[in-house]
Formats: sequence, C-alpha cells, structure tokens
Amino acid sequence: MNKKRPVNLKLTSVKFPLTAYTSILHRISGFFLLFFIAFFLYALRQSLEDAETFNALKSNLQTPWIKFVAWILLSTLAYHFIAGVKHLIADMGFAEEKDSGKTAAAIVLILTVIAVILLGVWIW
Repeated sequence: MNKKRPVNLKLTSVKFPLTAYTSILHRISGFFLLFFIAFFLYALRQSLEDAETFNALKSNLQTPWIKFVAWILLSTLAYHFIAGVKHLIADMGFAEEKDSGKTAAAIVLILTVIAVILLGVWIW
C-alpha cells in the first residue's frame, strides 16, 4: 500500500459542484424527515381523535413558534420531494451528464426557493 498519497484533511478547501450540494441536502432533509415524522403522526392522530382535540390542535398551531416549526418541516418536505423527483428523473436516464445535471440541480434549488416562499405565505 502506498503511504505517500496526498491527504487533504481541510474540508473547507474542497469545492463541491452544485449537484453534490443538492444530493447532500437531499440526504440531510431525508434524515430530518425521519425524526419529524413523529410530529406529523402526532398531529394526524390529534386531528382525527374528536372535535375537541382537533380544535385544541388547531389553536396550538396558531402560535408563532409552532407556525415557524411547521414552516421548517414543510419546507424540508418540499425540498426532499423536489430533489427526489430530480433523482427519479436522473434514474430514468435524463439529466445524467455534467451540464444537464448542473441545470437540473439549479432547477431544484429554484423550485425549492419558490416552494418555501409559497409555504411561508400560506402558513403565515
């Protein structure tokens, strides 16, 4: 084994392409959604229990802190969905080349910004 290979331990010096950022963010959003699913399931259970708990949940969701958390959760879900569709399209053989992959990654980020803004308008 060659022990004289160069080793770069400074991760801040590495320049990732845009496609790498979208792929890494897709994995991170999936990780967070795994933990946020408990919040979604709890809210679903509360909304379906009876009218009284539904109204209590509805009033709790009107507080600014919970609105912010819901906005973050839904924004994470929107990004994960949009990036997932991009990955599915790439799996079908489209946008696999370097230039088209870059364009697809940029489209994912633009659509995500639009979705986050629309979700913010809808929630607030």
